[in-house]
Amino acid sequence: MYGGRISKNNPHTEAYGVTDEAVSAMGMARAMSSDDRVKELLRNLQSELFTVAAELATDPDKYELFQQHFSPVTPEMVENLENAIDSLEEDMTMPTVFILPGGSPASAAMDLARCIVRTAERRVVAMGEVGLLTNELLVSYLNRLGDLLFVVARYEDRDLPIERATGQRT
Repeated sequence: MYGGRISKNNPHTEAYGVTDEAVSAMGMARAMSSDDRVKELLRNLQSELFTVAAELATDPDKYELFQQHFSPVTPEMVENLENAIDSLEEDMTMPTVFILPGGSPASAAMDLARCIVRTAERRVVAMGEVGLLTNELLVSYLNRLGDLLFVVARYEDRDLPIERATGQRT
């Protein structure tokens, strides 16, 4: 975005590249889901991740220019993720055991997207550790998004039997 030419292994490129992977995985999940609520939520989240990626692609020295043309991640965006988690959890019973992903193709894609978002979160934390992060809310946003994707996957499979991971005591 506002960063000029940079190496493919630059922390910015790593962070927004992994974010793009998450957008694609969420698109696959959306295409596989038959639940309109899930599809709309995923579409909105994909759109928001473009904001995240644009912000991550911006050189800290050009952040003011970015803010003149785009809206950065806000506390309200993080709060909206938390509200979505709460809303979905009200409409189902969350599992109390570790489960194996793959109850359905759609939920498996959501779990994959969740894992990719966790990788993006780690990349963004690494950017912060070397002074390249201009908006600390990006970490909170990605953290809550990962949690939301877990809940959305469970919501998608809410009427299916749970496959427990082995080795757990009840």
